[in-house]
Amino acid sequence: MKKIKIGIVGGTGYTGVELLRLLARHPHAVIQVITSRGEAGLPVADMFPSLRGVVDLLFSDPAQVDLTQCDVVFFATPHGVAMQQAPSLVAAGVKVIDLAADFRLQDTQVFEHWYKLAHACPDLLQQAVYGLPELYAQHIVDAQVIGNPGCYPTTVLLGLAPLLEQDWLDLSVPIIADAKSGVSGAGRKAEVATLFAEASDNLRAYGVAGHRHQPEILAQLRQLSGHPEIQLIFVPHLIPMIRGMLTTLHVKLNAQGQAQQLQSVYQARYQASPFVDVMPAGALPDTRSVRGSNQLRIAITPQQDGYVTIVVVQDNLVKGASGQAIQNMNLMFDLPADAGLQVLPLLP
Repeated sequence: MKKIKIGIVGGTGYTGVELLRLLARHPHAVIQVITSRGEAGLPVADMFPSLRGVVDLLFSDPAQVDLTQCDVVFFATPHGVAMQQAPSLVAAGVKVIDLAADFRLQDTQVFEHWYKLAHACPDLLQQAVYGLPELYAQHIVDAQVIGNPGCYPTTVLLGLAPLLEQDWLDLSVPIIADAKSGVSGAGRKAEVATLFAEASDNLRAYGVAGHRHQPEILAQLRQLSGHPEIQLIFVPHLIPMIRGMLTTLHVKLNAQGQAQQLQSVYQARYQASPFVDVMPAGALPDTRSVRGSNQLRIAITPQQDGYVTIVVVQDNLVKGASGQAIQNMNLMFDLPADAGLQVLPLLP
């Protein structure tokens, strides 16, 4: 099989370097170009010494490159960039995978409310596919544009999908998602809140009155359940670690829900999903068990009175971002889902 020619727009952030790390060893991929306005002409390995001897490219000025020569372009950029460039790329037959939010929300009014941007290509947005492979693989295969899910939504949606598909949730009780992420989730930028002296030895909630991932999660929960009245309380937290995400979900079963069957339902649902590991009954996952990998682990614990606690962990930069984007690329190009992603977690 010929190599997939890849372009990466915005390669100086954490998701950009994760794409490079994983794609550099992908058996079916060749990185053609990686762009950066501020670092054009700089060797990639000078910024990221971990890639010395592996990635020989220089950062290119995005105004000087022809991305239409690529087979697929990843946008590891701030919100609002991909939607400006996607129409011309799609018209040229190039597939687009956006790691920001430009193609995650189908409702343009909701997008514009939360991101304070007018959507540049609402027609293309309606054709875009939400790139959560374990839920929408059959649509991803034929997609031209993928909206790569947010990190928090990935944990919530995969944690709840088996219950939603069984219609086992009591929707009169709000879903509670208590989520915690390492500081790399905030991106590679100078910001007081993520300085070592601010984030270390500290734990804080943020976005309590409203977080941009909440409407994304709600839209998908409503689609999966078929119930527009579904309620969600979502509170993210910043934890003093670099990588890792742990989400604890609290839900209640309805009259049809069978607590004694939860383990078998989850195991059956994800049996064919190479990157979702349902923990044995009574076991709980921790973030270091997935660090650096595309693995997501789930544990289900029945509680009293029909309540259930679900714990989900992932590496926010891999399954929560760049690894998932490559998983989507694999499906789009008819490759094995785990191609280039057979990376074991790092321990300790």
